Amino acid sequence: MTEQHLEHSIFGDAEHRPPPHPPRVRRSQRRRRRGRRLLVLVVAIAIVAAAGVGAFTVLRPVVASLTAGNDYPGPGTGTVQVTVHDGDSGRAIAAALQKAGVVKTPKAFLDAAAADPRSASIQPGTYALRQKMSGKEALAVLVDPKNRTVPRVTIREGLWMNETFAALSKGTGTPVADYERAAKDPAALGLPAAAKGNLEGWLFPSTYEFPDKASAAEQLRTMVAKTASVLAAVGVPGAEQERTLVVASIVEGEVSGQGDRGKVARVIENRLRTSGPPTFGLLQMDSTVHYAVHQRGRAGTTDADRRSTSPYNTYRHKGLPPAPINSPGEASIRAAAHPTPGPWLFFVTVNPDTGETRFATTKAEHDRYAALFNSWCKEHSDRC
Repeated sequence: MTEQHLEHSIFGDAEHRPPPHPPRVRRSQRRRRRGRRLLVLVVAIAIVAAAGVGAFTVLRPVVASLTAGNDYPGPGTGTVQVTVHDGDSGRAIAAALQKAGVVKTPKAFLDAAAADPRSASIQPGTYALRQKMSGKEALAVLVDPKNRTVPRVTIREGLWMNETFAALSKGTGTPVADYERAAKDPAALGLPAAAKGNLEGWLFPSTYEFPDKASAAEQLRTMVAKTASVLAAVGVPGAEQERTLVVASIVEGEVSGQGDRGKVARVIENRLRTSGPPTFGLLQMDSTVHYAVHQRGRAGTTDADRRSTSPYNTYRHKGLPPAPINSPGEASIRAAAHPTPGPWLFFVTVNPDTGETRFATTKAEHDRYAALFNSWCKEHSDRC
């Protein structure tokens, strides 16, 4: 039997023999491979799970903030100060409220403001609010003027420029030196050329609410503009404004009673038009002498005061002084612009305590009134 025939007889035909059983070693290898794949799958699942837990931990506050309400229920606790600045938009106010812990989100305030037309009336100032208020409650505080506090500076009528600077400094905290420095650039303050660089008389007396951190120059510019506005409202043309202020400042310095301002203005105008006796064109006003010697507190003037060579001494120099002697108010400006008709050349405040003033057309009449004033002075020697 040949070798080929022997092989055929043992294994049979190749195409008819059954497949051999896989060796034991191959089945073991497949089990190990399946185990490794299962382990990889388990590890991958663990990694994904860990990442999910980490992501949830990190994103949980964000998700909570997105899904939670954007407003506090109110009414809030404690007290916090919030300042609304001049020109602040609604968004700027909302941001300031959130930063101070008043509202939960800017949207809480903006939604409340959009639903309330009073929000357009919010004024600059400082407001006392609570933390963790609802947007609607915070808005209610801001739209109520009673809750608004703002620095106010009151400049009374008749102050000299240096006194005005001191009052402004006290009210705003701005150093006096800043006002003095700003006054050296009158053109930047809107002062007209007729004033010749002198601010005296142009700082209108009133109560001011200056914007937060307004500079000295900005404050003075506001006051000059107010003076110009009042002059225009009274009907004083531009060419007459400086002269009107000079007359008005004398009226302001001389008058106590409101009803006498127009008559005092008429005395000034009558004296300016009288070159001969009894006044010879001299105003002879004590208020101008007080300005010349820069002393207050006396009802009259002394012989030494009246000997001053200052151009503001109207006992020595004819006509009006070279500039206003104080800051006149609207009543005095109106009186200077529209003097009361009358022939008077003299007036005497016979009782400085009550402001009683007598007007005269003759020197003899004036002297009788002057005697009444002198009697008052004898009883109040410390004030004359």
